[in-house]
Amino acid sequence: MIADWHALMSEYEHPQDIKENTYELARDFVASGLDPDKSTIFVQSHIPEHLELASVFSDLTPLAWVERCPTYKEQLRELKGRELTTYGFLGYPVLQAADIAIYKADAVPVGIDQLPHLELTREIIRKFNSLYKKHLFPEPEPILTKIPKLLGIDNRKMSKSYGNYIALSDTPEVITKKVGQMVTDPERIHTTDKGHPDICTVHSYYAAFADPKVVEEVRRGCENALIGCTECKKRLSKILIDYLEPIREKRKALSDSKVEDIIKDGGRKAREAASKTIGEVKRLINLAL
Repeated sequence: MIADWHALMSEYEHPQDIKENTYELARDFVASGLDPDKSTIFVQSHIPEHLELASVFSDLTPLAWVERCPTYKEQLRELKGRELTTYGFLGYPVLQAADIAIYKADAVPVGIDQLPHLELTREIIRKFNSLYKKHLFPEPEPILTKIPKLLGIDNRKMSKSYGNYIALSDTPEVITKKVGQMVTDPERIHTTDKGHPDICTVHSYYAAFADPKVVEEVRRGCENALIGCTECKKRLSKILIDYLEPIREKRKALSDSKVEDIIKDGGRKAREAASKTIGEVKRLINLAL
């Protein structure tokens, strides 16, 4: 799912890039290896049933449940200069719960920082099932990868809103510049100081993208002051550039018309499933069909 309603929640004052970003994300999905014949790729706002189910969920979700969400509090702190104390932004996790439940998902791949949101989804579903005496929705479990969180280049949560990300479409020059700006071990002031890889953002990228032998070599070099941060970043830039090159080439081959066809076809499939679910919900809560 390409979550354009969610994007609007923080970008409603400046929505001009949302459509372009929607197409670019679809390109990223396909270029990264998702097969549209196996994975249904669709745009959230094209499936109105998401908002219908979110409305039902919002009726039964206590205000305290969404107010305690740590991501909400974090973004209010970080995204200064924007008016985000809005009904929509506070209700972000409720719509997210509907995004998941509308397809009766029993598992969701997430980053570790999304676990509180997923737990809220489980609570909302549990309350719905209990209230209406029917196990309509499964309580989804998280799927975490071996690297469940990858920080942005400034050591904060990676986010387009923060401008601290490396895009799959970035050129080698841009990647090199961004890696050069990465936060490193704050305790390592001089090249001769021994480093602490486990608290270094740069090393976390090595762990995610480099060969294990290279990761171990860099770790030893850092811990024993055999390699400086500048050299470490240069090597990481090369690794990321090589890693992303096939994705960049696949992205170039995807025309706007091809991306549009993928989105439309995925939307038809998603709408069929979502429509069936919302029909079940309406019958269960006694809304006329």
